[in-house]
Amino acid sequence: MERWPLLGVRVLDLSKVWAGPYGTRLLGDMGAEVIKVEGPGAWDMIRALTLLNHTSERGYNKSSYFNHYNRNKYGCALDLSHPKGRELALRLVALSDIVIENFRSDVLSGLDFTYETLRSVRPDIILISMPSHGLSGPEAHHIAYGTHIEQLGGLVSLNGYPDGPPQRSGISYGDPLAGATAAAAVIAALLYRRWTGQGQHIEVAQWEAFLSFVGEFFLEYSLTGSLPPRRGNRHSSMAPHGAYPCQGDDSWVAIAVGSDAEFAALCHVIGRLELAQDERFADVVSRHRNQDELDAIVSAWTRERPHREAAAQLQGAGVSAAPVLTVPELMADSHLAERGFWEEVAHREAGVWTMDGPAWRFDRTPAHVRLPAPCFGEHNDYVFRELLGLSEDEVAELEREGITSREPLPGQDE
Repeated sequence: MERWPLLGVRVLDLSKVWAGPYGTRLLGDMGAEVIKVEGPGAWDMIRALTLLNHTSERGYNKSSYFNHYNRNKYGCALDLSHPKGRELALRLVALSDIVIENFRSDVLSGLDFTYETLRSVRPDIILISMPSHGLSGPEAHHIAYGTHIEQLGGLVSLNGYPDGPPQRSGISYGDPLAGATAAAAVIAALLYRRWTGQGQHIEVAQWEAFLSFVGEFFLEYSLTGSLPPRRGNRHSSMAPHGAYPCQGDDSWVAIAVGSDAEFAALCHVIGRLELAQDERFADVVSRHRNQDELDAIVSAWTRERPHREAAAQLQGAGVSAAPVLTVPELMADSHLAERGFWEEVAHREAGVWTMDGPAWRFDRTPAHVRLPAPCFGEHNDYVFRELLGLSEDEVAELEREGITSREPLPGQDE
């Protein structure tokens, strides 16, 4: 029997889009039983973010985004706004260890699904709330997604070239950071419950969670009173440091030199031993001061070589370097393949594709993709009949009333 760190932990996942579902995906990767709950007419909008949704029957089950964020989960449809749906949800809470939600700050209270209500059916329940701006304060009513959070959190002002405007990261960075923070909060809460027997309500305000990832820049500002500059790919002290052009179209190698010894090794590789004695590059401070000239010298060497070849030569000499890989190159990378990072996942409707596996390795409890993301309402029978003990007729009645369904209902999608 396979073992995982969170085997036996049940998570009721009420979250949507990316931040919450990414956090619960991490928990599912560690073996937790995650039950994703979607409203029959208020289903996860990320299901619609796919071209297949417009060209394929039942495209809501084929969204690459949804299927990536929601692997290792069961899925059921349940209308929490209906009294019967709320009652069934509370019965699920009684069987669960964790409840996670990323609604607006007022949604749980509007549903009478607050922490106090959850505690009445499961005294040691752990509730993780992930509102964008927190549950209190003058901005608690604001709504934001990861694209907003990374700008509110200051990342965009830091990202970009010295002579250019601020730039977004391009991946809605606030979402996965909030999700990872929420997963860490769950682990801490489970340990606390093991020691004390008590659950708790943890608020992971996405904006505040994001700020912790750029904390050094707040410290810099508090000490200097100056706004941190945009550096592009350059470093505050290391040089050469950046992405250097290689043979081919839009091909690059990343290089980072942090010591005199590494710089001497780089000089040897590029056939310019005299640079190590050049007063412009003799030490860390001098190299940083003259990095425009240094970058031109390094670029002249990298342009003559493929990015993998340049990286291999530098790595062989002890210089930190790596090719900047495109997505197809990443998928074909021999190192990732050898480590078993890529896993083949078969989905009932979306087909078979390759997906990144868990980004960690545990000796005693290895993790992998056990389940593809659920089709809409795929595990209704497991949740309602096996876990809650409803009869076939009772489930059918829920379907007739629109409290549950096996496909999204129109008109209420959020």
